[in-house]
Amino acid sequence: MSAPPDELRARLRSLPAVDALAQQVSDTGRPDGRPTPAVTAAQAVAAARAVLEARRAELLDGAQDEPDLVARVRERLRPAPRRVLNGTGVVVHTNLGRAPLAEVAARAAAEAARGYVDLELDLGAGRRGARDAHVAPLLAELTGAQDALVVNNGAAAVLLAAAALGGPGRSIAVSRGQLVEIGGGFRIPDVVRQAGARLVEVGTTNRTRLADFRAAVDDGADVVLRVHPSNFRTLGFVEDVDVAALCTLGVPVVDDLGSGVLRRGLDVLRDEPTARDSVAAGAALTTFSADKLLGGPQAGILVGTAEAISACRRHPLARALRVGRLPLAALAATLALHRDPELARREVPVLAMLTVDDATLRDRAQRLATATGGAVVEAVAKVGGGALPLLELPGPAVVLEHPDGPGALAAALRAGDPPLLARIQDARVLVDPRTLADDEVDLAAGAVSRATTR
Repeated sequence: MSAPPDELRARLRSLPAVDALAQQVSDTGRPDGRPTPAVTAAQAVAAARAVLEARRAELLDGAQDEPDLVARVRERLRPAPRRVLNGTGVVVHTNLGRAPLAEVAARAAAEAARGYVDLELDLGAGRRGARDAHVAPLLAELTGAQDALVVNNGAAAVLLAAAALGGPGRSIAVSRGQLVEIGGGFRIPDVVRQAGARLVEVGTTNRTRLADFRAAVDDGADVVLRVHPSNFRTLGFVEDVDVAALCTLGVPVVDDLGSGVLRRGLDVLRDEPTARDSVAAGAALTTFSADKLLGGPQAGILVGTAEAISACRRHPLARALRVGRLPLAALAATLALHRDPELARREVPVLAMLTVDDATLRDRAQRLATATGGAVVEAVAKVGGGALPLLELPGPAVVLEHPDGPGALAAALRAGDPPLLARIQDARVLVDPRTLADDEVDLAAGAVSRATTR
């Protein structure tokens, strides 16, 4: 291998020493006022060494830029994942972690993280217990189910249900109109295949009748799976079969609700199916996510008959998909809030965002506009997370201008600390106050100020 040219050798020699670069990393706090976690000298040295190794590789590969190496070291030392400010107007935003936790749920998770907990211990008997015991009674109480099981996400709940009630040598009937794919390439036919069952397609894309399912059952289908359409709707000449009718066919019904509305009560969610209605209709298993409209941590919930839940609990997948102690603690605290629907509406952030009054939104928008020089305009927010894709949430937003255009401004906002996520609509940057808490408006204003004065 030939020696590098003189210019390249000079650039390589100009790189700072590891110790010198590490010493430039200061613990100065962050623009949002929260302290930066202390960094030891050893941590700074390790990060500086990694940055310098990467930079040498870039130079040898022909890089001509002049990056800020100190900034790169600080970026490596930054805790991850990072807190962001959600100004997109999408309430359940999958890319941003879906539902923010209620304060009581966040405290419960933090408390469970600080020491040992009775995760699988029956304190009264002094022997091993079941981790589901912390939430199963609450879920049964809130949904009317006989028993409940919690796994690590909604997709896992559907997979476990299909595997436990279907499985090798058995068949699962699904409407062709519900053979959906949701985010991340999660496809219902693949779930049935992974469960080891045979998929029986019934009906047509737009119209499926009870007679179609009855014919499939008469031909030997062992389970019926009903799937929530998630983030799309079929409109026009359509027909579907409700869960109550499916439960008259004489085989177990798995009802995948997706979004996690426990019961009726909020007008804004009136078009979403509820877990309580599904259980009352006779579904053997009802599955839904905890981190969507329920407003809890990432988890998948199965509620249903004692026999069906027992089959899920015995299945080998149950251990592989089980939930950890931190989300379990947060889920228990979130479910406790739902015992009082009005308390849940106030304290669960997702529900508070969906039902916030117009006066509060306009106050937030005006504060942000006044602080940033923006203008208040009318806009539409969305639920997100695969729930109610047709529902529009009208309200104010703040439009921001930038001489370099909306793309440059949005990028600058994302590069801030904390990052502010906005949306570009009609070639303008909009910040929607619906997804900003009251105490985040000033932080958002600061983020805009820093992004527009660079």
